[in-house]
Amino acid sequence: MTASPMVQQSTVSHVTSADRADFDGFYAANAAQITAQIRAYVGDLAEAEDLVAEAFCRALGRWKTISAYDNPATWVRRVAWNLATSRLRRAAVVRRFLRRQRPPTAEGPQPDRIDLEQALSELNERHRKAVILRYMAGMTTAEIAEQEGVAETTIRSWLTRGKKALAERLRIDDSTTTFEEQR
Repeated sequence: MTASPMVQQSTVSHVTSADRADFDGFYAANAAQITAQIRAYVGDLAEAEDLVAEAFCRALGRWKTISAYDNPATWVRRVAWNLATSRLRRAAVVRRFLRRQRPPTAEGPQPDRIDLEQALSELNERHRKAVILRYMAGMTTAEIAEQEGVAETTIRSWLTRGKKALAERLRIDDSTTTFEEQR
């Protein structure tokens, strides 16, 4: 890691080249160790690198003051730690919110629904779309025709062919009856 790519020039315009060299050395000596500590806290290397980079960027903007501290790394670590804590808290709030938003567990689809979905998937794309829009979305043939940019007679044709194909695929074969059923 180097400080140069992470810090935009506008952030460091007031930092002298001597200060910049001092900061670069400070960064090189401390970035890996602070990143390892923050990684242990947040559990993710990429996130830890982002947090530590942000903390070092803030330190660079205040380098004249921070460089005078007994241990500037303590300041950077504290900032990174605070950023990590804030991020973890926000993530916990989001997780709680999402848990409350989950729909109640629904039963799986019934066999007839699975059969219908399978039959629909085997239809020609245009026929399938017409059938779904007409019978599931409740659209009129005129509305479908307008949406698809075709004549209403074309939609009626697609619906007729789609329904016929569905009927063939969903037909239950009653010809195989058992001895008990014949009596």
